[in-house]
Amino acid sequence: MLKALTAARGMVTAPHHLAAQAGLGVLRDGGNAVEAMIAAASTIAVVYPHMNGIGGDGFWLISRPGKPAVGIDASGRAAALATPDWYRGKGCAAIPSRGPLAANTVAGAMSGWIAALEAAGGRLPLARLLQDAIWYAREGTPVTQSQVNYTTRFQGELAPQPGFAGTFLRDGSAPQARSLQRFPALAQPAGPTDR
Repeated sequence: MLKALTAARGMVTAPHHLAAQAGLGVLRDGGNAVEAMIAAASTIAVVYPHMNGIGGDGFWLISRPGKPAVGIDASGRAAALATPDWYRGKGCAAIPSRGPLAANTVAGAMSGWIAALEAAGGRLPLARLLQDAIWYAREGTPVTQSQVNYTTRFQGELAPQPGFAGTFLRDGSAPQARSLQRFPALAQPAGPTDR
């Protein structure tokens, strides 16, 4: 029988070890669980980009001793004009799953991070929470075999999308596993980094 892992100094789990390490580093620097999750989520967007990213959604359930639980729905809003009649007018029998006519929502992940920080409070500056993500985006992170597989599988479908090839392909193909991939645009400051 497997035993559940426990730790006296905090524990973080994520689909990629570098994201888990980023979260654990924040806990060890005195951050709370929400801050650790933001560190892990921002890092996973860089080190495991084919599965998680800042362009997605977020759903939070925050529980603190002696206080009511807080739920945050950080799923993005859908376009108001994306009606069945609008799609019929564009010659679509169904809503496309990808491309410019897909009824994707506006990304809500990062607004969820802000709402979670407001709900739970924080001890560390935002620059500390994003530190590992920024470092990996600037210096590079090893490409996983999973990323190679997914990039190759969906390359034909995604290559025409603006920005995809320049961001995720090398010389028109998926990068090799274990090669370094950088995302310099994610490493650039976007505004104030202190709360």
